[in-house]
Amino acid sequence: MAVELQISMMYAGLLTLLYFALSVAVIRLRWRDRVGIGTGDSKDLEVATRIHANFAEYVPLMLLLLVLMELSGAPVMLLHAMGGLLFVARICHALGLRMSIGPSWARTVGVLGTFIVLLLQAGYLLGYAFGMAV
Repeated sequence: MAVELQISMMYAGLLTLLYFALSVAVIRLRWRDRVGIGTGDSKDLEVATRIHANFAEYVPLMLLLLVLMELSGAPVMLLHAMGGLLFVARICHALGLRMSIGPSWARTVGVLGTFIVLLLQAGYLLGYAFGMAV
């Protein structure tokens, strides 16, 4: 009997495409600025690598949490809300940092969206673990 994780797989695929785009942005800047390791003196490359690294720091855990929620039988709408908000938040975070290394509306939306999803996922899974899930 196969376990179907269609919702988690869809968001994993979308987030993988976004990760690929962020990776290509770093590679292009490395070629442009002729920097093999680190960021050299390139502020653009420094920003791009932080966008890429921040994604890599948060998204794998959050995808795992989404899979666990789906395996636990979380409502479809909740799964789409979590996956959709995460996807939008990560796009906003990347755009916000490209707009300005300081505060920006897009970066704020990205950070808040990411943290909201992370906390809701933790809350749902703790509730499920202790028999209080929706």
